[in-house]
Amino acid sequence: MRIDLHTHSTASDGTDSPAELVRAAVRAGMDVLAITDHDTTAGWAEAAAALPGGLRLVRGMEMSCEGRDEDGRPVAVHLLAYLFDPTAREFANERERLRGERVVRLRAMATKMAADGLPIDLDAVMADAGQVVGRPHLARALVEAGVVSSVDEAFADLLSTRSPYYVEKEDTPIERAVEMVTAAGGVSVIAHARARSRGRLLALDNIRELADRGLAGLEVDHPDHDGRDVALLRSLASELDLIVTGSSDYHGTNKTIELGQYTTTPESFDAIVARASGVPVLSVPPGDGPPGRTATVGEPTVEDGTTREATGDLRRIR
Repeated sequence: MRIDLHTHSTASDGTDSPAELVRAAVRAGMDVLAITDHDTTAGWAEAAAALPGGLRLVRGMEMSCEGRDEDGRPVAVHLLAYLFDPTAREFANERERLRGERVVRLRAMATKMAADGLPIDLDAVMADAGQVVGRPHLARALVEAGVVSSVDEAFADLLSTRSPYYVEKEDTPIERAVEMVTAAGGVSVIAHARARSRGRLLALDNIRELADRGLAGLEVDHPDHDGRDVALLRSLASELDLIVTGSSDYHGTNKTIELGQYTTTPESFDAIVARASGVPVLSVPPGDGPPGRTATVGEPTVEDGTTREATGDLRRIR
């Protein structure tokens, strides 16, 4: 069984629409796909509507959080939240606040760049961004303007935390995030905890504290982890009785990683599903295709908390 529990669509900073992401998962031979856009559930409904027979969909999100490093300094952390109830009010309000923080940060960075003569059209960047804005949207604009040759170069030279154009945003304290996910019936997994290329790392003792607060797992097998990182995280997960996951962190053409390049074991997937009580995994009976037949999923699937119908003969599974 091939399971990828960390992917992004155009609802945040991926280049595939949610429907295209589902189709890409089918081409990659995936059995289970999680859609985990940054700070939003806006892609859930479209992904569900495109779901074909034989593929199971895990609805989730990657949340922008703040923890602490080994020296006690603030450090950015990403928390994967799976199968939570999107209408849980405190959690919904926090997602809305985070999306607002992203807009403020993007505008500030674009303004700094424009002041230095970089050809950034802020309105065009915002229009391209869709539901959730982020630095990858600025990176693409810089590539299109000929300032840099690639998204990777844009991050290395102009968008990293060391860049004079970088602007901080106020992320959710990681302890509070874990508690909100749990209260919403979800399951929380720390994403790429040892991704050294992204900057300072989350303290191991901070992870130990989070395990006591309800953290369920660690993303271990990831493109940004080397062999020593994987060994360290596996040992820590064993010590704390945490679920071990592996995922591609697929972003379409924004990154060179292929969908399903790193995967989660069926045992870990089953453990996540067993702990969740927010929303179910979605599936369509094998042999049935996406849209054409309609059934109401009957769950809020977008950020405004309203109920939208998803198409396809969708079955709930635990």
